[in-house]
Amino acid sequence: MKDLQTLRSGIDDIDKEILGLFLKRMELCKGVADYKKANNLPVFQGGREQQVLDRIMALTNNKDLEKGTAALFANIMDISKILQNRTILAESPDYTFTVPDFDGAKKIGCQGTSGANSEAAARSVFGDREFTFYPSFEDVFKAVQSGELDYGVLPVQNSTAGSVDSTYDLMAKYPVYIVREVIIEINHCLAAKNDIPLPDIEMVYSHPQALAQCESFLRKNRLRTAGYGNTATAAENVMNSKENIAAICSVECAERMGMKILARDIADVSLNRTQFIIISKDMQVAPDSDSVSVMLTIPHKEGSLYRMLTKFYVNDMNLIRIESRPIRDGSFNVMFFLDFTGKITDPSVKAVMRDLEENCGTFRCIGTYKSE
Repeated sequence: MKDLQTLRSGIDDIDKEILGLFLKRMELCKGVADYKKANNLPVFQGGREQQVLDRIMALTNNKDLEKGTAALFANIMDISKILQNRTILAESPDYTFTVPDFDGAKKIGCQGTSGANSEAAARSVFGDREFTFYPSFEDVFKAVQSGELDYGVLPVQNSTAGSVDSTYDLMAKYPVYIVREVIIEINHCLAAKNDIPLPDIEMVYSHPQALAQCESFLRKNRLRTAGYGNTATAAENVMNSKENIAAICSVECAERMGMKILARDIADVSLNRTQFIIISKDMQVAPDSDSVSVMLTIPHKEGSLYRMLTKFYVNDMNLIRIESRPIRDGSFNVMFFLDFTGKITDPSVKAVMRDLEENCGTFRCIGTYKSE
């Protein structure tokens, strides 16, 4: 039996041979890219790719390694497609976009009522001004799409309770763009119309995200809960009621409405933050934008997700977030939402975007912005 060092030396020698052949293959692929560019051909040609994989699996002569060799060459071809797209798209025009004008915006809207966390997020970007409030998240999307609003402000993720699913679902439904991201700290309190003992509270109302963020406090005090559209509208409902009910809202909201604060700092974790997005009807890109958001579907084939994620690694792009939501068409298919680092004008980003567009069933860029 050979000793371990001898075996490893043999592997190192083979790795050198593999690397040399890989580099030669990539050089030939550059020639392929030049030909496709000159003849206006697409980079992805599904028939050719499947022929290569079938041939490789047939040549393997080892059932245990067939899938492994197929995965190896699928990766090689994915790298090749990225390099080809870089060559072909090097001189192609960028996406059409304008620069955000937050100072000059006249119509900004968010969901809820005055005192909502969305208003605090809007104020952090647009300053002190009048905002338009809508009953639902979808109403904000509709107003932005129709041009009724210049910008809409919506929550997308909380550091404790996770994603705001309805925002993702609406991003898939309405062709709007994310133009800014803002993060604010959330300071929840329990507030009521009058100073009542906790055991006498019949129901606590708030947005489901706020209730989830304060789950430990609510469970400890055995408080019954009911979801409401917004923390501020929940507080408003409490102030208009004669029942012994309470709301979870921000301290600022409670004080503005003249409520009695029954308990402060009730979130499960001390540092509780929510990420909001600013949306517009058209693509707008700030000069300091460094993140891109896309939505896509992938084929129901083994290895599809793995191959998609490999594209970002090859281009040295960090995936900031990946979410999935049901498409709601009666199937169990999902829509993926990805945020990754990069500028939309960079050749590598354009190459990845083209690759995804060619290989995904559905693909849409939904914005680019400065990551907080």
